[in-house]
Amino acid sequence: MQIHHDPANQEFTAGSPSDPAELAYSLPQAGIIDFTHTFVPEAQRGQGLAEELARTGLAYARQQHLKVRTSCKFMRAFVQRNKEEYQDILEA
Repeated sequence: MQIHHDPANQEFTAGSPSDPAELAYSLPQAGIIDFTHTFVPEAQRGQGLAEELARTGLAYARQQHLKVRTSCKFMRAFVQRNKEEYQDILEA
């Protein structure tokens, strides 16, 4: 699965170019990335797209030495389910 990072629009996208799944983020302050929104089109749900976007976004945060905030309900739940893997990059 190809995931595209578009820093100008602050999003990661995957799936159909005409109707992509997306993980949006903001950079509210220095050293913080806030994952604000996850969307997967109805026809693409159940294929693991949201999880792949989450893993890619969190890997990006780790590579950039950013602390993670999860305003998005899906991302909050994903991080909770995988807390041991991501505890070190979560905002205190």
